[in-house]
Amino acid sequence: MRSAPSTRTRPASPQDDEAPRRRLAALLVDCLALAFVWTALVLPDTPDRLTPSALVQVPVEAVALAAMALTLPRRPTRVLVWLVGVLLGLLTALKVAGLVSVGVLGRPFDPVTDAAHLGPAVDFVSASFGSVAAGGAAVAAVLLVVLLLVGTPLSVGRAVRLVQRRRGTSVVAVLGLTAVWSVAAVSGLGIAPREPLAAADTVRFAEGEVRAVSSSLAEQRRFDAAVRVDPYRRAAPGDLSALRGKDVVLAFVESYGRVAVQGQASAGVQRVLDAGSRQLRASGYAARSAFLTSPTFGGVSWLAHSTLQSGVWVDNQSSYDRLLAGDRTSLTSAFGRAGWRTVALLPSDRGAWPQGRAHYRFDTVYDSSSLGYAGPGFGFSMMPDQYALQAFQRLELAPSKRPPLMAEVDLASSHGPWAPVPHMLAWDGLGDGSVFAGMHDGAQTAGELWSHRDRVPAAYMASIEYSLTALISFVERYGSDSLVLVLVGDHQPATIVSGHGGNHDVPITLVARDPEVISRISGWGWQDGLRPGAGAPVWRMDLFRDRFLGAFGKAPR
Repeated sequence: MRSAPSTRTRPASPQDDEAPRRRLAALLVDCLALAFVWTALVLPDTPDRLTPSALVQVPVEAVALAAMALTLPRRPTRVLVWLVGVLLGLLTALKVAGLVSVGVLGRPFDPVTDAAHLGPAVDFVSASFGSVAAGGAAVAAVLLVVLLLVGTPLSVGRAVRLVQRRRGTSVVAVLGLTAVWSVAAVSGLGIAPREPLAAADTVRFAEGEVRAVSSSLAEQRRFDAAVRVDPYRRAAPGDLSALRGKDVVLAFVESYGRVAVQGQASAGVQRVLDAGSRQLRASGYAARSAFLTSPTFGGVSWLAHSTLQSGVWVDNQSSYDRLLAGDRTSLTSAFGRAGWRTVALLPSDRGAWPQGRAHYRFDTVYDSSSLGYAGPGFGFSMMPDQYALQAFQRLELAPSKRPPLMAEVDLASSHGPWAPVPHMLAWDGLGDGSVFAGMHDGAQTAGELWSHRDRVPAAYMASIEYSLTALISFVERYGSDSLVLVLVGDHQPATIVSGHGGNHDVPITLVARDPEVISRISGWGWQDGLRPGAGAPVWRMDLFRDRFLGAFGKAPR
């Protein structure tokens, strides 16, 4: 008699336990790859469009890629995957760069000219938030680029293999998405304002980048031609007789933009300027103000400095480098040829600047190491503006036997991150600057400020109030009949203060005690006082050089 069949089950093996986990892990990786590719395709390139609704768009590029994966043979598909993956990774990296550039500088990223800004950006973070933060930001940026350039091709490959494995489901999905995209494209259906359901952003972005590169190269050729047209190159620009014996000080106030003098948030700055106008008038000074349109926004101050000095529009690093490699006449070199001693006071520069002598023809360049400061730095600024101005007085204005002076003074206490911000002390008590140590120790740090981003605009305004107060007080205390001050902003502050889509206007003011100096610019239409109103004239910044030299000297032949 046969025995009954055994009902015992085979013991589960470790391989049986691992199989569901592997399938679950594979499913998770597939989902992550699809999400990665989808996000890369719909990622906008401007912060104002970076919303959750943007991720709900249907990208036609995804539909096309899936359709090709279903119809092409496997070998051409593998080549296509890597080509598409590398291109999409590069475009996504450019989109991320664009998000940062628009968010900070208010303009799209230019791959031809903007790569040179990476070094200064790291230096800014290091000076403002510390070397650890700068190192962390640099590492994070490198990792992000590696993730995009390596992870995107891998994700595209994973997504394509998934489509090929599940052909039936994929065909239905492609047909459905094609129908949805077509209906939405024809009807204009959108999921939010400026967010159509049917998207083709990556194709348009790629076309735009190709056009931008071509435009940048053409702009460089136009810039080179403009630099060569310089009526002041061959001969001294007149004798500047209307300024003979005057000390001309060109003072740039960092991030001093139109937003600082107009609008409810600027009430404190307006009070400083209006009170300063009354104080200077009581001391015998007159002031006239207007606006200039800066070539830069949110940063890269040296582009504005070179534009105003050279009389040519310098709006990118490549143009700046090309300008400084040539011999175009600057305001500084014009004064130098006419007999003035020329000086640059750069209290927050941390290294040598050979172009100051080679291109601008400054006789002396003072940086942070040559002003005798022994106190702490304040954010990006190596020293408070009040100390820098007093050092300028001690080193250059105080000596009695000297030629007339033309100086560029770059004030940096209003430079981002706008914390900590110093406050005014008695001029006689500044000493070597060590007195500022106690002020610094009790002040809000940059990290504390930026952990509450809603407080940043007010901190910006406070820094502008300080810089303007220091400069007005300096004129009151150390000014003379021979002083001619040109006070100008370099650019608007970053978008966290100025908002997106803001203009590039910055205030400019000419201050002098000699009525003949003021009469020379009477035809400019500038407004009385230190604060330009809404109706004040607006010039492009590159027009200032020729108009200034023409007003105070002889026109070139």
